[in-house]
Amino acid sequence: MIKAVARVTLLACLFSLSVSAHFLKNDYLITPKATAVLDQISNELTEKTGITVYAVATTEKLKEGLNLYNYVKQFESKESKPNIILIFAPSAIIKKGMSQTGRLGLIPSSAALKDTYVSSDVLQYFHAFIGSKDSNSLQSKYDVAMLQAYSELADELAAYKGVKLESTLKDNSSWIVTFFAWIVRIGAVLLFWIYFGRPLYRRIKYGKR
Repeated sequence: MIKAVARVTLLACLFSLSVSAHFLKNDYLITPKATAVLDQISNELTEKTGITVYAVATTEKLKEGLNLYNYVKQFESKESKPNIILIFAPSAIIKKGMSQTGRLGLIPSSAALKDTYVSSDVLQYFHAFIGSKDSNSLQSKYDVAMLQAYSELADELAAYKGVKLESTLKDNSSWIVTFFAWIVRIGAVLLFWIYFGRPLYRRIKYGKR
């Protein structure tokens, strides 16, 4: 029974990543739990401001100098406007020969939307969390960076429109990092025990009978 539940949970984690209406693309970079929080923020934002913020989290090795405005045109059929697209591409090539990779972007659907947010204030969270040297997993850092950046953008858009959002993360980033880190650790231990530890224990205990 436990094994069946674990398998269902694992499959849900793997395949539910693509069902978020607010992720135009997610190559398993952001977990379902983080996606659920992002969806909640996005729903409230759209309801109160009429603006939709989409997210793209891709493992694509985008070419050096790729125009991100042209890149997002492939998602036009999935979008409602007005909107802003938050792009996170950690494998994108910055410059040939450089070992460092990664590109970020904020692409508004109209020039007027550029005045509704401060790009540097939003994107700083990716640098702050992913570049931090601590014991949290890279997965946790991806989740928290995306959520904090998305939340900051939503708050700035709401402030511009003169409304307040209740679902955004405010300054609670420290406990969110810990929360996601423990989720990843507990899940890893549980799966290891079910698929490796328990069979090995049973083999040692009952193998000679």
